[in-house]
Amino acid sequence: MGGKNAIDRREFLKRTGALAAGAVAFPYVVRSSALGMAGGLSPSNRITMGAIGVGGMGTGDLRGFLGKKEVQMLAVCDVDKRHRDRAKNIVDAKYGNKDCDAYNDFREIIARKDIDSVMIATVDQWHAIPAVMAAKAGKDIHAQKPLAYNIAEGRAIVDAVKKHGVVWQTGSQQRSDRRFRFACELVRNGCIGKVHTVKVGLPNRNSVRGGSTDPCDPPEGFDYNMWLGPAPWVPYNPSRCHWNFRWIKDYAGGQITDWAGHHCDIAQWGMNTEHTAPVEIEGTGIWPKSLLFNTVEDYRFVCKYKEGFTMIVAGPLPQGVRFEGEKGWVFVNRGQIDAEPKSLLKTEFGPNDIHLYRSNDHQQNFLDCVKTRKKTVAPADVAHHSIMIGHLGVIAITLERKIYWDPEKERFINDAGANDMLSRQMRGPWQKVLQDAVS
Repeated sequence: MGGKNAIDRREFLKRTGALAAGAVAFPYVVRSSALGMAGGLSPSNRITMGAIGVGGMGTGDLRGFLGKKEVQMLAVCDVDKRHRDRAKNIVDAKYGNKDCDAYNDFREIIARKDIDSVMIATVDQWHAIPAVMAAKAGKDIHAQKPLAYNIAEGRAIVDAVKKHGVVWQTGSQQRSDRRFRFACELVRNGCIGKVHTVKVGLPNRNSVRGGSTDPCDPPEGFDYNMWLGPAPWVPYNPSRCHWNFRWIKDYAGGQITDWAGHHCDIAQWGMNTEHTAPVEIEGTGIWPKSLLFNTVEDYRFVCKYKEGFTMIVAGPLPQGVRFEGEKGWVFVNRGQIDAEPKSLLKTEFGPNDIHLYRSNDHQQNFLDCVKTRKKTVAPADVAHHSIMIGHLGVIAITLERKIYWDPEKERFINDAGANDMLSRQMRGPWQKVLQDAVS
C-alpha cells in the first residue's frame, strides 16, 4: 500500500498547510485509503501506522489503535506467519479491503515513507534495534514495556528519541489509570508525610506454559533465526518461543523485568524520582533447576535512594505499590486503592496542589502527542529509569552481593564485573545494525 504514489505525510502536511493562504494544490496523486479519507477524516488528521510484533500483546495493541479514528494501519510485521496473517486479516476486516501489507522483516516497515509511526510489541531482547532504527527514520513510536533488554540498550533508545525529536510512549498503561495517578498525587502532595519505605509487589515464579523441550525443526512459516535475532543461536524447541520467552535469560529477565516497568514505574512516579535510580541495591532469589527456564524466582531486593527512602521489590509481596510515610500509607494496584487514614481517599486537590500528568486513555494520549508534539504520559527517559530498577535488581541477585550505582553516569562504582552486565554482545550483524542506527 502506498507505493510510488505515496508521499511522506509530514511533507503532505507541509504542502497542504499553505492552502489556507491561497496556495494552489500540488500535482501529486495520493490514494485516499492511504491517507484515511475513507475513514471520514481529512489527511491532516490521520496518523499512518505500522505494527511490529503482533503476537498476544501486539494483537491487543493493534486492536486498540484500530479503534481510534485518527489511525490508518498500513502494514503489520511478525516473524511468525500465523501472527502476521491474523493481524492482516484484522486490519483488512476493519477497513473492508485487502490493502494491509504483511512483512516478515521489520525493516520493510521502517523503510516506508508513508508510515508516520510504529507500534512495537516484540520479544524483549528485540526492543532496542527496531526502536532506534524507527527513531532515526523519524517515526513516532509506541512500544511495549520493558523499555529494553538491558540498561545500555535503554540508554540507546532514550538518546535516539531525543536526537531525532520523535514522540515516544511506553506501554506502561497504569499511568493512564486514575487510581494510580491519584495515589501518586497523595504522596507527592505530602498527604502521608515524609515517605520512608516503598514496597513494590510483583508476580512471583515463572508462569511457564507446558510443551515439549526437545529440539526439532521450527514450524513452517516461523522464521526462527530472525526471532532469535541478536540472541545466541540455540536449537529450536516448541517451549522456547512466544509466551515462554519471558522465563529465558537470553530473551528477558523473568517476572522482575516483565513487571518492573509497571509497578516500579508507579513507585518512581509517586516518589518524584522518575529521572534517577537507587544508589545501593542488594537482593536474593531462587534460581530454577530447569535448564531452559532460568530467570530468577522467589526474589527480593532492596534499593536505597539518595533521596532518603528505601524501596523493597519482591515477588511474595502483595502485587501493587505501597507508600509508607510518617502520617499513614497508600496502597494501589489495578482496580484497587486503599489508604490509612481512610479519609485520604476523599482528598480533593486545589489549584495550588501538585497535579500529575492526566491521561485517561493511554493510546489516545500517544496519538494526541503525535499531533501536538508534546511528551506523552510515559516517555522514554522515564521508562528507562523505571525498568532500570528491575535490571539493577537482577544484577544484584545474580552477583549475590550489594552493588553501588551512579544514576548520573549510569555505571557501577568501582565494579567491573557488574558493569559487564550492563550490555551484551549481539549475534551476527545485529551489533553493527544497532551501532549504525545510533550514529
